[in-house]
Amino acid sequence: MGVEWVLVCHGLVTALVVVSFLCGRWPIFEGTFIQRIHYFLTFGFYDYFLRFVGAVFGAKGADAVLSVENFCCDRPNPLLQIIYLAIIGSTYYFVVKSCFAYIPGYYLGDFHRYTSFLAVAVGILLFLLTSFSDPGTVKAQNVSHYLSAYPYDNIIYEEKECSTCKILKPARSKHCSICDRCVARFDHHCGWMVSILKKIFVCVDPCNMIFFNFYSIRVLDSFMSCRHFLLCMYGTVAIGLVLAGRLKELKVVYILTVYYGVENSFLDLAPHVVQWLLGSYNTQILLMVFLAIVAMLLAGFFGYHAKLCLSNTTTNETYKWQDYMDWQRKLKEAQASAEALKQSINGMTSEKRPVVSKWRSFFRRSPLEDVVVVKNNIYDKGFINNIWEVISPLSTRRTLTQTKLKSS
Repeated sequence: MGVEWVLVCHGLVTALVVVSFLCGRWPIFEGTFIQRIHYFLTFGFYDYFLRFVGAVFGAKGADAVLSVENFCCDRPNPLLQIIYLAIIGSTYYFVVKSCFAYIPGYYLGDFHRYTSFLAVAVGILLFLLTSFSDPGTVKAQNVSHYLSAYPYDNIIYEEKECSTCKILKPARSKHCSICDRCVARFDHHCGWMVSILKKIFVCVDPCNMIFFNFYSIRVLDSFMSCRHFLLCMYGTVAIGLVLAGRLKELKVVYILTVYYGVENSFLDLAPHVVQWLLGSYNTQILLMVFLAIVAMLLAGFFGYHAKLCLSNTTTNETYKWQDYMDWQRKLKEAQASAEALKQSINGMTSEKRPVVSKWRSFFRRSPLEDVVVVKNNIYDKGFINNIWEVISPLSTRRTLTQTKLKSS
């Protein structure tokens, strides 16, 4: 059982590290050890490493590390694309080497050899096509087109000039400091793409827009996507069926019940079956667990970005709205506190009022609880219109342009 326990512990530690690294900043993990592990993996470890290099190799060593960091994190580069292709390629290689020998099997037909290759190849092709396409760069030549796409709401977007590009910034656009260009309907900086920006409905060319419509449904947030979720689920289920087929073909349950006297019940058979699988097919189980964990993470990413699409909100706008709502809430709380203090002072200087019970004063509703901040997102035009803009953004922009021209 030593090897089996090592594999189990390895899987648990891997899951903890992956979840902490990718999801440690989620609000649900705030104040937990997962958040602390995330901070150590993303900031603490690097800080200790930089101090160690500075102590051993001096300032030149630290400068060399900082220059590598600048290239990897602050400039467009193909490192993450190489890592992506390496992950996809190595995972598929191990699946082929460890599982294709049992296909066709009891539950899987021979065609799964070809459908699995097709699924991986299509995913890589779409990834490369999206990586080398334009995310919707705003220039002096096309700025008028983007200015007519969305109106300014004068809340989180107002008419002003980009301090870097020296052109008028369209609503919902942002200048990416890493890519050094203004991007229409900027969502967030995404290092998994060669062009570094998430490209959901931002391309000017109608042909590219059709491609983005197809690709964004499959890959909502670059690498973390619905299509990759389906691919991982397909791999998880396929490997599970391979293992189930081996149990059936080798008559493991029959041997355990007839020759070893194990009761024919799930609770009695499960420990023996798991032990046999871990001892005979540990590589397949590790692959299946890895794909299942990644699939669950991708499902969370897909759900989050599907929610953004349905509310016609970008990630950048989510942060902007959060800052605006916090500022409005603090302002209204300050106004409510000032009004309550004013009433209290007036009450002290006016005629003497009946003494209020301490218990009643304790449970009295605070004026701060009445503070309500309303989010007025003019780009959220309702579920149906948001879905239509996702399906056909160009026609939506034409409608906005025509409406603006008629009103003027």
